[in-house]
Amino acid sequence: MIRDDIKAAQVAAMKAGDKARLGTIRLMLAKIKDRDIELRTGTAPADDDVLVTDVLQKMVKQRRESIAMFEQGGRQELADVEAAEVAVIEDFLPAQLSEADATAAIKAIVAELGAASLKDMGRVMAAVKERHGSELDMSKASGWVKAALS
Repeated sequence: MIRDDIKAAQVAAMKAGDKARLGTIRLMLAKIKDRDIELRTGTAPADDDVLVTDVLQKMVKQRRESIAMFEQGGRQELADVEAAEVAVIEDFLPAQLSEADATAAIKAIVAELGAASLKDMGRVMAAVKERHGSELDMSKASGWVKAALS
């Protein structure tokens, strides 16, 4: 499980004295714990890896947005810190589908659902997220779905 890998990496980073990596891993564990607390009032997902992957993908997205803002503001040193955090977080994410594989999977889902126009985008996106949510960046998938439906 991804959660166990993160905890093992925390111990390894402590032993190695890698403070930057340790800080990022602690942030990841804190976000995961926050999500666990959030879900106590609702129903927990059947697969823990889905929850952890979702949290990590959101963290990566936030950091990429921060990198763009820091670079626009001329703060390259802060952008570099965020980029280092993205690299650590991505170590724990499942392998992402290539663009060719992703578009093929999306076209298969579109054909399976019988989607014909952009009006069906919601149904297609829901199916894509359900089947390939941990393997795809959903912001990119949105563009690919639009292209497949138009």
